[in-house]
Amino acid sequence: MKYFLIAGEPSGDLHGAQLIKAIQSVQSDAVFVGHGGDKMAKTGMRIIEHVDQLSIMGFTEVLKHLPRMLKIMGQTVEAIQRYKPDRVILIDYPGFNLRLAKNIHHLKIPITYFILPQVWAWKENRIKTIKKYVDQSLCIFPFEQAWFESRGISANYIGHPFVDRPPLSIKKEDYFASHGLNPKQPLLVLLPGSRKQEINRHWPIFLETVTLLKKQKPEYQFILGKSPHVTIEPCPDFIKIEKDARFAMTHGSAAITASGTATLECAVEDIPLIVCYKLSRVSWWITRWATKVKYISMVNLILNRMLVPELLQKEMTADRLSSAIIPLLESKSAVRKKMLNGFNEVRRSLGLPGVYERAAKAIAER
Repeated sequence: MKYFLIAGEPSGDLHGAQLIKAIQSVQSDAVFVGHGGDKMAKTGMRIIEHVDQLSIMGFTEVLKHLPRMLKIMGQTVEAIQRYKPDRVILIDYPGFNLRLAKNIHHLKIPITYFILPQVWAWKENRIKTIKKYVDQSLCIFPFEQAWFESRGISANYIGHPFVDRPPLSIKKEDYFASHGLNPKQPLLVLLPGSRKQEINRHWPIFLETVTLLKKQKPEYQFILGKSPHVTIEPCPDFIKIEKDARFAMTHGSAAITASGTATLECAVEDIPLIVCYKLSRVSWWITRWATKVKYISMVNLILNRMLVPELLQKEMTADRLSSAIIPLLESKSAVRKKMLNGFNEVRRSLGLPGVYERAAKAIAER
């Protein structure tokens, strides 16, 4: 079997790599090519376009890069025509992947969508595209299956991939020692995002926040979670660097996190957090106009209540971020305990282990 996969973001690269491994366990002769990142490349998949060249967020940001993305779209269609895969697997990344599904429909290649777009939150009109062009739909949240099926799409709920992650082996003391940190002092994890546009908007505010906190609480320590391919400057020496953010989440005391996959990841790793995000004015206006949900964080969406603070746009200031994070860094605070209790509910809602295996089995049997 020949598969063509498209993952356009670091989170998609992670899920794609695990899915490939699961497919390889049931189809030893399977071959993979497409768009992805380093993790997918390590499985043996041939990478055509790296995720670093594909991650774009926001309406105005997409417009700015539209010529390049249109070129990549054309090249992707051509590559699929040449490669003639038995199945195309789309992983999240709906802005690109749904257009691709439409553009390759004439090739009559079956399409699996792994991690369906969150059309229940915004852009519900995308339902029509999914229904018309996607052959197999795999969803990861328990409420999604009924939602999609009520709109005429046969969706298969497989559970959330985060439940499949093995525990990290490194002890807290060893982790802190490896970064020259004191395990007895609070550690704040900084997660400004993975896209260049996110970092450009968020990092100056993160730096200002850290400066305020360092003056108020000299004992606080700081670590920045970022991909090796991402450049974040300036970064003072007292802020440590972690190339695999999960290690920082596991051993950190609290986190300031840009909205995205990392918010749910923090809940799974049991680290209290505040969520923040800043878009251009035009992108923000369009987002608020098109969005139908009350919250931006998946943690709050799953619980249908505000557990994790959300500081967006004008509310995302150093003063507000520092004020909100201090109680979460205090080990005995009531705010911290309440959030950690809420995380138990979130984890229970994500399903049972074996997500990638269930997805691979569903794909292989299609």
